[in-house]
Amino acid sequence: MPIDTTTRTIEIECLRYDPQTDTEPHFSSYQVPFSDDMSVLEGLQYIKDQLDGSLTFRWSCRMAICGSCGQEVNGVPVLSCHTFLRDYFPHKLRIEPLNNFPIIRDLVIDQNDFLDKLESVKPYLVTKLEKPLAAGPHLQTPQQLNRYYAYSQCINCLLCYAACPQYGLNSDFTGPAALALLHRYNADSRDQGWQVRAEVINADAGVWGCTLVGYCSEVCPKAVDPAHAINQNKVNSAMDFFGVLKLMNKGGTE
Repeated sequence: MPIDTTTRTIEIECLRYDPQTDTEPHFSSYQVPFSDDMSVLEGLQYIKDQLDGSLTFRWSCRMAICGSCGQEVNGVPVLSCHTFLRDYFPHKLRIEPLNNFPIIRDLVIDQNDFLDKLESVKPYLVTKLEKPLAAGPHLQTPQQLNRYYAYSQCINCLLCYAACPQYGLNSDFTGPAALALLHRYNADSRDQGWQVRAEVINADAGVWGCTLVGYCSEVCPKAVDPAHAINQNKVNSAMDFFGVLKLMNKGGTE
């Protein structure tokens, strides 16, 4: 069916906060004309281009690939480029920055805590022995690829962190996306990095910090299912623990 291009008007409330001038966040309301093919991100761009050039937000690809444009829309973390104004009409939208992060300005959050956590899980292949180029590529079977492929689809949009009540209560928790990417590499047949990541996995702020709410997987726009990745590593962590106990009981080390 053809897309309805009839123009209507919707009210968008945006959280505004400039730390240089504001003592606390507040909301500004805008009337935005839209057609059925117009995304929430395009609504924000209309506000900035036509109504208020001071509005600040992040965006890049507009195709649900870069992960830059995550926002809270009516209390739900979404990618604003992948969410449409038609789905909220005739009601208004309230757009806020993602929960559980400090606000830099308006809808822009400080991502540094996540980036530090991402670095801590070593999100790259860790190998004990370098394979010479003459030996050819690292071949994998489809089954080996399937063990980690879904987790490699994470775009670091941070919707899962905004949805995670545990991260909201305890910012030390490593969090869904970082732990999902940790599992992506642990599950890769080319990787031998379990031991270098075990400290993060086994820590109180690692996989055992997850309280199994599962909302992180529900809001993920790429069906990564970080909750499943965390649960798998709880099993791996428990096996690691009992392996250490077994060695201790034998009085040996490896």
